[in-house]
Amino acid sequence: IETGPVALLLGFLTATIPVPLYIALVLWIDRYEGEPLWMLATAFFWGALIATFFAFLLNTSMQLLVHAIAGESAGEAFAAVVSAPIVEETGKAVILFIFFFFKKDEFDGVIDGVVYASMSALGFAMSENILYYGKAAASGGGEALTAVFILRGFFAPFSHPLFTSLTGIGLGLARQSNNLGIKIITPIIGLLMAMFMHSLWNGSAVFGGGVVFLLIYILVMIPAFFIMLFVISMALRREGRIVREFLVVDLERGFLTQEEYKQLGSIIGRMGSSFNALSSSGYKGWRARMRFNQLASELAFHRSRVARGVCSAEQDVRELETAYLYALQGLMSEFRGR
Repeated sequence: IETGPVALLLGFLTATIPVPLYIALVLWIDRYEGEPLWMLATAFFWGALIATFFAFLLNTSMQLLVHAIAGESAGEAFAAVVSAPIVEETGKAVILFIFFFFKKDEFDGVIDGVVYASMSALGFAMSENILYYGKAAASGGGEALTAVFILRGFFAPFSHPLFTSLTGIGLGLARQSNNLGIKIITPIIGLLMAMFMHSLWNGSAVFGGGVVFLLIYILVMIPAFFIMLFVISMALRREGRIVREFLVVDLERGFLTQEEYKQLGSIIGRMGSSFNALSSSGYKGWRARMRFNQLASELAFHRSRVARGVCSAEQDVRELETAYLYALQGLMSEFRGR
């Protein structure tokens, strides 16, 4: 092992301790329809284990090849600026494409793409950081470990999620559209943009040094992060419209009350209803209300997929809708009985 057992353990602890916070921030984005735990875990461990394994093999191979042809520095530069962006972004994105094609009922749009991409990227970044932090601890002790942690954990904790989310956005836009051209082009553009941003980030450190790296961080990465937040905001507004559009029939036939319908159709309303349930009925009431919010959103997105023809051939859409309505009715009897 390159780092030694003690340094590796320090690297592991330093890399994993902040991960739950990053995951919580990513999951908070998904306000309307939370994704299945097994899919989130699959994306995370895909990034942490599968993508990192193949990235290590391919990047090391490319570095050694270019090293043999053009020298050590050329090999390191090629691996960082050319090989790593292509190999790593492709590796992290594979699980997104698998979900996109084979789990259509759980990949509805941009928000889902960003969430799955971020989970895969956080897993990848965690494994990568274990090695970086371990090397720093082995070579320079606590001071070097602190410096690397500040650089990677404070200044750039969302670099990998930011890059891979571009692929997720491309897939999300493809899912939302009925235009064949958009369905084909946006995932390709998203993946290429992820590679480009990754290459620019690595290149600024390899070729530019501290000053150029800082300029790229300020002029490119920070604006890109805020643009990403804007895209997420717009995607959340779209999801709110879907919930309101496809649950209005339940309001009109008296299945939902006006208050329930309004609460389900906005983030503030959903948060308020959950808080009220917690304050009035404790943890059990809060859990029931959260379940109600989730199932109502799942019903709305199910109807949206049916309307757009995005359903598995073997799926009985009427039976599934009936199951959702039955479960919602049971939860509502609890709320209204209090």
